[in-house]
Amino acid sequence: MSLVGKKFPSIAVDAISEMGDNLKINIFEEAVNNNKKVLLFWYPKDFTFVCPTELHAFQAALPEFEKRNTIVIGASCDTNEVHFAWLNTAKNNGGIEGVTYPILADTNRNLSNILGILDVESTSYSEDTDSIIIEGSNVTYRATYLIDETGKIFHESVNDMPLGRNVNEYLRMVDAYTHIQEKGEVCPANWEAGKEAMSADRKSTAEYLSLN
Repeated sequence: MSLVGKKFPSIAVDAISEMGDNLKINIFEEAVNNNKKVLLFWYPKDFTFVCPTELHAFQAALPEFEKRNTIVIGASCDTNEVHFAWLNTAKNNGGIEGVTYPILADTNRNLSNILGILDVESTSYSEDTDSIIIEGSNVTYRATYLIDETGKIFHESVNDMPLGRNVNEYLRMVDAYTHIQEKGEVCPANWEAGKEAMSADRKSTAEYLSLN
């Protein structure tokens, strides 16, 4: 079920800073209290393969997000201790040393379960052990959420495990949403900052299509 247009769940989650400080972060409150947009991206596991390429790509783009009044936060179901070990592993050894944004440690899977982004193929009840058996990795897909200053989700996307994200697309989405907020216009396909947008009416659409 899509969460676009809805408020982001207001729930505090364990997290860690680049310096190893244990934190509690509520994404909804980060947006509303700081009057900023938030980009929250989830990845499956620390110490894996595609994941560090993404964390470094978001780090490289961090100044661009900051220019756009946007906070970047990473997230997985690993513990703070594992996050910190990865933060202290050199980039040329597959680590994320140099990453400066906070990383959520959703070890109890409260938030990822609410968002519905866990790799769970099926669940079944075992009478022998009186427990629920999960089929699947029970880690998150590569889900990304863009949240506005009111705590509303204005974009979400979910990639399967092998598919790394294009960070520039999220910069474009922030630009487009900011343009809508400021100008009251709508943004056509492939719109980029500095290009013409449209009014939300038939005449404007016809004019745009006649020129493109």
